[in-house]
Amino acid sequence: MAEQRSKLGRDVYIALAAIGWADGQLDEEEADAIVRTALEEGLELEEIQEIEAATQKPVDIGVIDRKNMSKEDRLFVYAVASWMTRLDGLVSSKELDALAKLGEALKVPAGPRAHADAIAQEVANFAEGDRPARYDLVQLRRIIGERLQADQAARG
Repeated sequence: MAEQRSKLGRDVYIALAAIGWADGQLDEEEADAIVRTALEEGLELEEIQEIEAATQKPVDIGVIDRKNMSKEDRLFVYAVASWMTRLDGLVSSKELDALAKLGEALKVPAGPRAHADAIAQEVANFAEGDRPARYDLVQLRRIIGERLQADQAARG
């Protein structure tokens, strides 16, 4: 049976909203993706409302509480943010800067960031997977977990 994973906190979704706003606009698909991910995570209604508010007006990445986040959690959040930056087909320097800031806040080194980005692209390349309504967040999380386990086993 799979390990019980920790629940990602509201600050993670606020940070994702900040990534979405980095290019000056957060489109409806990006906002929906953020809120849908938070809903799937099982956050409380009050937290969802705060996240929805962050999708309505620009916010800063701010502080991310990593104390209950596993390496898999941090890579998943980075991968979702990486995918979001490509939703409109253009990746601006502001988005790349915000993504780098998120990676630093999550304490994800450059190598694992590149792997998380590649996995996000892989999932986006599934049939219609690049659209938020069809992007398979569960699959993204599963692949990240499997690859982490395989990497640990190879080193172990």
